[in-house]
Amino acid sequence: MVTAVTDTPAAAFDPAICPRLVVKIGSSLLVDAAGAVRTQWLAGVVADLAQRRQQGQQIVIVSSGAIALGARRLGLDKGGRASLEDAQAAAAVGQVALAGVWEALLGAQGLTAAQVLLTLGDLEDRRRYLNVAATIARLLDLGALPVLNENDTVATTEIRFGDNDRLAARAAQAAGASGVILLSDVDGLYTANPANDPTARRLAVVKALTPEIEAMATGETRSGMGSGGMAAKLLAARMAGAAGIALAICDGRVERPLSHFADAGGGTLFLPPRTARGKKAWLAGRILVAGTISVDAGAAAALKRGASLLAAGVVRVDGRFRRGDVVAIAGPDGAVLGRGLAGYDADDAARIMGLRNEAQGPVLGYAPRAALVHADHLVLI
Repeated sequence: MVTAVTDTPAAAFDPAICPRLVVKIGSSLLVDAAGAVRTQWLAGVVADLAQRRQQGQQIVIVSSGAIALGARRLGLDKGGRASLEDAQAAAAVGQVALAGVWEALLGAQGLTAAQVLLTLGDLEDRRRYLNVAATIARLLDLGALPVLNENDTVATTEIRFGDNDRLAARAAQAAGASGVILLSDVDGLYTANPANDPTARRLAVVKALTPEIEAMATGETRSGMGSGGMAAKLLAARMAGAAGIALAICDGRVERPLSHFADAGGGTLFLPPRTARGKKAWLAGRILVAGTISVDAGAAAALKRGASLLAAGVVRVDGRFRRGDVVAIAGPDGAVLGRGLAGYDADDAARIMGLRNEAQGPVLGYAPRAALVHADHLVLI
């Protein structure tokens, strides 16, 4: 975890400080407007990765570009994103091409490429998440360089990450990484859109994702080729930070972007507010939840002090969750405070909300548990 503001945002990702790093590359950087791979630029990125490997840093790549590459080969309009079916078809073709590019360029540096295609369910289901984590760890131990992407061929609009920024943050949790670098077509987070406001200034370090910081983001992508945007990057920063992982946005439009980031500075570093590991890191990065438990101000304050969630502080229960399902915990203003594993089914949780422990037994017909969500199974975000 990064515990202090370093001299520059890039210093947090030095191999001596960050032993395992996730690097995400967006479609607009990897693929040109005609749908061809920017091979020379990507070779520079690979040279940077090889240099970091020589310095002892383990690398995981999250690579976009499959849909854009496949769309060109299939002659699809709108970069292959005119429909879900087009995107799935483009991904099926483009992923083959993308894997070949990575294999060739990494091989030229003496590195072994390993392709890992993931769906949202692979990282939302606890058992599958652990399988992914074990696979990535073994590949890294063997000296391979995992190249991850969302499996857009089978992902649907209802159950998918939707952008590789959040996939990178989630993969960093599974990989046990200390940092995430998002190579982007912008050089960091600005106080306003610099294209429209000449007074906009770049933020070098963000210590907390406050409402004011989030208001600076826009969901638009500059190129229209990808599916992210600054709003997606801030969501990724929140996911990474909840697991104690530093994240940076830096300019990927230059040659040798990682070297440029390290030597010339720039970019925006998002400092993680806390450290979470194991099951709590998995909970912090969840995207799907089975329901929501809303609490009063007293319960919200207690949770922030590290307490379990007691039924007495619950004011509303939404969803059809079962005991052991992941639920969101919302404060009095509706904002999500955290996530946890429900200690009761939704019906029983609703029956005992607002009740103290001694009053719950007669309502339930059995002895109540210690908490509705135990502190050991709860993480704040």
